[in-house]
Amino acid sequence: MKKFYLVLLFLGVLTGLVSSCSDDDKYIPTPPTVTIESANGSFSMLPTESIVLKAKVDSPIETSLAWLVNGEKVSTDSIYTFKAEELGKYNVMLAVSNADGKAFTTTMIEVHGKYKYGTFILNEGSRSPGSLIFIDSKGEITNNVYQFENGGELGALTQDLFIKDNKMYIVSQSGGYDGGFVTILNAETLKRERKFQEELEGKVSSPTHIAVLDEDNIYIRDGQGIKIFHPSTGEVLLVEGTSGARNNTMPVVNNKVFATRNNTVLVFEEGKDQIAKTITFEGNVSGVIKSSDNNLWVSDASGKISKVDANTCEILKANTLTGDAANELKPNTFARPATPNITAKGDTLYINSTSSKIYRHIFGENQTDFMVDAKTMVENVGQVYNTVAVNPKTGKVFMNTLKGWGNNYLINQITAFDFSGEEPEISAAYNDYTRFPAGIFFTYNFE
Repeated sequence: MKKFYLVLLFLGVLTGLVSSCSDDDKYIPTPPTVTIESANGSFSMLPTESIVLKAKVDSPIETSLAWLVNGEKVSTDSIYTFKAEELGKYNVMLAVSNADGKAFTTTMIEVHGKYKYGTFILNEGSRSPGSLIFIDSKGEITNNVYQFENGGELGALTQDLFIKDNKMYIVSQSGGYDGGFVTILNAETLKRERKFQEELEGKVSSPTHIAVLDEDNIYIRDGQGIKIFHPSTGEVLLVEGTSGARNNTMPVVNNKVFATRNNTVLVFEEGKDQIAKTITFEGNVSGVIKSSDNNLWVSDASGKISKVDANTCEILKANTLTGDAANELKPNTFARPATPNITAKGDTLYINSTSSKIYRHIFGENQTDFMVDAKTMVENVGQVYNTVAVNPKTGKVFMNTLKGWGNNYLINQITAFDFSGEEPEISAAYNDYTRFPAGIFFTYNFE
């Protein structure tokens, strides 16, 4: 009996060994994995450029691959150079296969016009048509870009611009020339698509600011108040209760338009021909801007900066500033800037009221710091023209300055300050380009 159990034990061990050897010899399939890399890290380009795409494949055995653009096979190499002349978004797929299986990945490449990303400075002009300056993402500046692209001139005394659904809307106090009271351009190419001159003649009075919900709901601030323009019918309606609306920027957040009047922010909603809501503050409002989380920042003369819920219109939190920084939050009745006294990147706000001084307020920490007096770093600062603006991507703070009035306005500078280090630095400066700059507009703020 003992021998019988020993035999059984031996057979069991042998079976286990055989089974173990069999498991070791069992083939485990290894399908490939794949990702797409861009040689320069970017997946957007101009029509004149190209992007080198690399296939990063993980497979222990021989693998075949194919590149497809919008479903059409274009290459079987591991490196593919993407080119396209037409603007738009292109779906690029990389499909790979080996004896064990298949895999694929996709990426989107945007081919955009040269004006889609960057900074615009709109000039009012002086006894001449308005004009448009463009600074691209590399810092290269081009003057008179509207004239270059269209062969004509913008309307006289251009005041404000707004970008919506790949269209740029520019408002002019007088219109005329090649533009109108409102001129609509393709936002990527700046080619003029439409202008409204006769349609608005006698219906608007020296318009200064514009905001757009869609192509048939255009809000215009003029000397009488806030008006709604419906191009489809030609109707222009003055909204009751908006007389005295401040000559200042009107942001759009969550399909609502926000304008300022005395110590209130007026709220307008599509489909309503009256003020939808009114938000009240302690002092006269000096700025209302869109925040990065689709709410509002509001500054007022009481020295407060408030965070406001754009949906409920409730004040979420208010920080009270003191000293000179608080004074910069007061509307400047002498210079009457047409742009807000605050500008923001995230919860970092910069404060300026056409003085040469710039302050920074970090809202979450309730911390305020003096950053620079531009007169100590920039030559010929006789007048700061409108207020500063911060690039929401780079954090650089832009300021427009003039030597003075008369012919001295021809001596001017666009200065970009870098406040990321221990001491302020000038990261870029452009001399003698502006002609009474109405505002600084970053395309990224309209995304």
